[in-house]
Amino acid sequence: MTRRPVPPPGTARVSRRLRSALRKVVLIGGLAVFTVWTLFPFVWVLETSLKPNRDIFVEVSLVPRHVSLQHYIALFHQSEFLAYFRNSAIVAVSTTIVAMIVGVLAAYAITRLSFRGRTFVANATIVTYLAPPALLFIPLFQVAYQFRLTDKALGLIPIYLIFSAPFCTWLAITYFRTVPSELEDAALVDGATRLRSLLSIFLPLSLPALAVIALFAFTNAWNEFLFALLLIARDSQKTIPVGLAQFIIGDVFQWGSLMAAVLVASLPPVLIYTLAQRWVVAGLAAGATKS
Repeated sequence: MTRRPVPPPGTARVSRRLRSALRKVVLIGGLAVFTVWTLFPFVWVLETSLKPNRDIFVEVSLVPRHVSLQHYIALFHQSEFLAYFRNSAIVAVSTTIVAMIVGVLAAYAITRLSFRGRTFVANATIVTYLAPPALLFIPLFQVAYQFRLTDKALGLIPIYLIFSAPFCTWLAITYFRTVPSELEDAALVDGATRLRSLLSIFLPLSLPALAVIALFAFTNAWNEFLFALLLIARDSQKTIPVGLAQFIIGDVFQWGSLMAAVLVASLPPVLIYTLAQRWVVAGLAAGATKS
């Protein structure tokens, strides 16, 4: 029989400290890599937008030697960018509001009301959302042409709702199912109507999740490119994703103005996510933990 070697006093404590220090190094290293990976494209865009044209192709660095605002001045005074921005804002905000109203009402009806075909409607909602847009743009173009929705920024709203409303409905269904039915039953017993129950119970309890859904719907409408390119030809009616192509003339890329436009176009989603960060985190956490 052999005896196991006894470690010297204090060895276990040193080992724990070494493992703790190693975990911190791995954690800090991982966060540093993630931060650089995430911020590098934005830093590169900002740096390029601040360089004069003569430095863009000859100077490779993250800090420009000469800072110039000529691209931003050209963007706002010599292009239709403000019209693109206005069109994108109107389309994205309108689509989000209408999609949220339709989605909340549909999700409430599917989760709380009993009617024939309820399961079919719920499944059809997600199937409709999963349909590839590339397969639908020809029939949707014909529909938009028949209803005279082409060449109008507002004409994009009903087209975007075809995808945004099922998306909002499906996500709202997932969350509404986690709201205890006893709360609504108590309100109904006290004489509240279905609409009062929805406004007074469901919506206040679901605000974090609804904020996340609205943000996703807004981002999808803000960044949509395919149908905007297909349906809009007039320059004054274009949205930002399509309007950015105006900074490419033949095989010449106006990188300075293009990067300035990209940076300004990314500000609304970033600001909204930053301002609603608390609700977004709460909504994502609620969706991850509730069953």
